[in-house]
Amino acid sequence: MAETQIEWTDATWNPVAGCTIATEGCKNCYAMEMARRLEAMGVGKYMGLARRSGKRSVWTGVVREDQSALSIPYSWKKPRKIFVNSMSDLFHERVSDKFILSVWKVMEETPHHNYQILTKRPSRMVEIVQAKIGKVLPNVWLGASVEDARVTDRIAELRKVPAAIRFISFEPLIGSVGSVDLDGIHWAIVGGESGRFARPIREEWVDEIHSQCVESGTAFFFKQWGTWGKDNKRRSKKANGREYRGQVWNEMPSPPAL
Repeated sequence: MAETQIEWTDATWNPVAGCTIATEGCKNCYAMEMARRLEAMGVGKYMGLARRSGKRSVWTGVVREDQSALSIPYSWKKPRKIFVNSMSDLFHERVSDKFILSVWKVMEETPHHNYQILTKRPSRMVEIVQAKIGKVLPNVWLGASVEDARVTDRIAELRKVPAAIRFISFEPLIGSVGSVDLDGIHWAIVGGESGRFARPIREEWVDEIHSQCVESGTAFFFKQWGTWGKDNKRRSKKANGREYRGQVWNEMPSPPAL
């Protein structure tokens, strides 16, 4: 995969495919359905990664490292923001340390790109970056997903990781996150869930994140309302749009001096 419709990045790169559900934010993950579609299209990398369960697609637990995908960023000459592993989690326990280090080598050797790595397993990210990588690459942004107050401990873990830019994806936002410490967090992405099983988002949940971003100087990016609008009515994602407080928020982080 390369070009993408994800609003906050330019391209996706998937050296790993397949995952497992970690917390409630994973319940309706688009990647499970996408893996099933790619398998139906005969894409070998995605064979056996997801199965049908009732009306849903769910992960089987197979996680696949794709050595051949490591060469892809070298062929992209134009600088891009690259979302790493939109179809998996680089820090999943079934991804080997050796392979993660191979991904890091690619990122170090292609400094014209900015890489955005998002995980629901920030503790392992901290462990590997601190113990086995030991240096900050200015073109690597490290982030964690936080869907509600039950997993805000991921923010404290993220803060421990040495990184040029740390970011949080509050998506799908399925509940209030409450009062959180955004010190050392450079960017926040906020978005509602989409799809037929989508859970509602509340404008007050977005308000509390936005207010805390203003207080901490964290760049704020509002990605979407998703299937449920701010008026709590179900529509298409496109119909609900991206406006929050009367405008579109596309703030991006400024790299700090290293």
